[in-house]
Amino acid sequence: MNRSESRYFNTAARMDEAMIELLEKKSFEYITVKELCQKAGVNRSTFYLHYETMADLLNECAEYITRKCFGRYGKAYADMSRQLSSADLKELIFITPDYLRPYFEFVKENRRLMRVTLSHPAALNAEKTFDSMFQNIFSPVLGRFRFREEDKPYIIRFYLSGIIAIVAEWIKDDCRMPVDRIIGLCMQCILPDGAEPRLSRFGAQTEEQPT
Repeated sequence: MNRSESRYFNTAARMDEAMIELLEKKSFEYITVKELCQKAGVNRSTFYLHYETMADLLNECAEYITRKCFGRYGKAYADMSRQLSSADLKELIFITPDYLRPYFEFVKENRRLMRVTLSHPAALNAEKTFDSMFQNIFSPVLGRFRFREEDKPYIIRFYLSGIIAIVAEWIKDDCRMPVDRIIGLCMQCILPDGAEPRLSRFGAQTEEQPT
């Protein structure tokens, strides 16, 4: 990356940060280009060099948050996506410390960012992120466990809503509870008394059973 490109991306990053700071204080519809430029220390012409509208900047912020979160999983996430059709079923149970710890560590280190995301889910395209995760990961996983197609959205909403509620409460307390304890609470809610995960108990068939 040459100096000109570096300066371009640094300016974009400052505007991303300015948008996130402003979203901590007010709803998106009340944020103006003038206010954003003042916060980022850029002029209006610089803003329009990068974006056509404020919505374009907001979309970039949403993508930045998603990339930053999934980046915590690194190669493991890419490998997982490729192996969904062939991995052992036990490897597709994601309510485990190995899968939860990177996420909750990310939340704790980026609680300001996550607080904004939870406060403005519609503005930051949380639904779009969910749809992408559903199509690429959750739906194939539930397919491996033989869930009916029409049941899949309900099952995933149940799990995600519970975890998001725990995250929201944790952030409200400034993430003071240790990560391992939060992970333990998630697992206790979903698998009480140390029960083994058995998705078939929800009405799904195992792969060994006939359809």
